[in-house]
Amino acid sequence: MLRHLPVITDPDVLVGTAFADDAGVYRLSDELALVATVDFFTPIVDDPYAFGLIAAANALSDIYAMGARPLFALNVVGFPRDRLPLDVLTRILAGGCDKAAEAGICIIGGHSIDDPEPKYGLSVIGQVHPDRVVRNVGARPGDRLFLTKPLGSGIITTAIKRGLARPPLIERITRLMAALNRPGAEAMTAVPPSAGTDVTGYGLLGHLWEMVSGSGVGALVTLERVPVLAEAWDLARQDVVPGGTRRNLAYLSDKVVWGPGIDEVDRLVLCDAQTSGGLLVAIPPERAAAFHEALVNFGALAAEEIGTIVEGDRIVVQRTAA
Repeated sequence: MLRHLPVITDPDVLVGTAFADDAGVYRLSDELALVATVDFFTPIVDDPYAFGLIAAANALSDIYAMGARPLFALNVVGFPRDRLPLDVLTRILAGGCDKAAEAGICIIGGHSIDDPEPKYGLSVIGQVHPDRVVRNVGARPGDRLFLTKPLGSGIITTAIKRGLARPPLIERITRLMAALNRPGAEAMTAVPPSAGTDVTGYGLLGHLWEMVSGSGVGALVTLERVPVLAEAWDLARQDVVPGGTRRNLAYLSDKVVWGPGIDEVDRLVLCDAQTSGGLLVAIPPERAAAFHEALVNFGALAAEEIGTIVEGDRIVVQRTAA
């Protein structure tokens, strides 16, 4: 669709729509660039406050994925004012406000519309040095791939919608999705990567495909190294899988080479459509150990090296390391 829009020619637009980057970047000076994003969605958990936490963390992830620091945010709201009590909206906004405060920023305004289905998210503005912008292109052969949160949120939230998830699992997945990706951004500031992105609706392999296709390279992923919530495996075996995950797998059919022993469940989990997933980062090999240490020190939920950037034009998934 975007190819039908005018080409951006402003030289101060450092990141626009040419690639599937996580946010736009506009240079204000040789020392300062603004990073801008907007992200919102419908409820994925029943608790309004938790929904606000998750939606805000998800929007902030686009800023963190660019290696930037958030400055402030605006609310984006759709709400059925005649069908739900306004207290529900109050709780949603409270969750967003508390998550923004955790990120060290304020929500200074926003916009709402009357909508048959609730929707919530943020437009976030951040800052970064123009020379330190992290893009989802630029990965090079030999780079190591790191993931900073375990997979499984799409499958587990589908279980919640179907009434198949017990309270402890709901609490666990809520904490995971509401966790900020700030530790990954801080690690990228300390140890500059070749490329980075956050893992959301296109799943791990979908976002990895954006990275490698835009960089003109391939990737090798080792299944056992990918962090996955154990419950997600069990639910996937019971065919508790969201439609978006199946669409991701279908889209990647000619882009991924599946190694021996990689079955349908494995493929679905690696393509699972995430909400507020972790960061996927390509790190030059000589910096890999330092980046892993930085992730651990900054408190990332996962600090797993899951694969390698290679020559080629496909993603290869293997069951065990070569």
